[in-house]
Amino acid sequence: MSDKEFTSVWTRKPRVRREPGLSRDQIVKAAIDLLDADGLDALSMRKLGAKLGSGATSVYWYVANKDELLELAMDEAYADVVLHRDRQWRETASDYSYGLRGTILRHTWLAQLIGVVPSLGPEALRCSTILLDAFARGGFRGLDIDYAVSAVMSYTLGSTLPEASWRNAGAKAQSTEKAQVDGMSRVIEQVTQEHPALQERYRLYNTPGFDPRLARQIGFDYGLVAMLDGLAVRLRQAESREAQASPATPATSSTDQRT
Repeated sequence: MSDKEFTSVWTRKPRVRREPGLSRDQIVKAAIDLLDADGLDALSMRKLGAKLGSGATSVYWYVANKDELLELAMDEAYADVVLHRDRQWRETASDYSYGLRGTILRHTWLAQLIGVVPSLGPEALRCSTILLDAFARGGFRGLDIDYAVSAVMSYTLGSTLPEASWRNAGAKAQSTEKAQVDGMSRVIEQVTQEHPALQERYRLYNTPGFDPRLARQIGFDYGLVAMLDGLAVRLRQAESREAQASPATPATSSTDQRT
């Protein structure tokens, strides 16, 4: 059995408009509306055609299959991540991290796609390019640029995707977040009976007026700042090693980009 050849919607040119008022951009925007309203599992080409006032056959003229549609929709979501090309590396990393987190939590269906559907569209590549450039201008060198970018991306996705999945689970069960938290708290109280230190930590969050979304945001802030602080330390260490290795060579990176 031969391996299935990898393909992407981004490797072929969009088809020209066949029906008046219908375009690939319009199809993608309608798909995102359906995904936001009903989730990934509910999306079908038939429903999409009905929303557009057209048949599924007309949709297939512009998008070959559902996989291609999801590639397009995911990249359109990346357009919400606002980045500036002239900012320092730390500011750019923060903009990217908060921007991507906000995008995922607005479009929680992304939790089922990121890491499964390749992020190869122009908006995703725009984000990666700006992030890479910011670290390079900031003084990171060689593979350290890639590792730093990967650290920011991994932290953002690792912290945000479970939260988006949690929201998806609540929506699927038609449950409020309070009901979810209360139910989870009852279970945790039981299973941590023999782990008093852990139980005490959980009880701190199970108090009147507790806002789980605010708590998760504060936790995200803490982790992001700590990671960026660590990258700044590693940058200074790398620059120090470079200076010791070449004491007569002036530093090539601008000092205003290193924090």
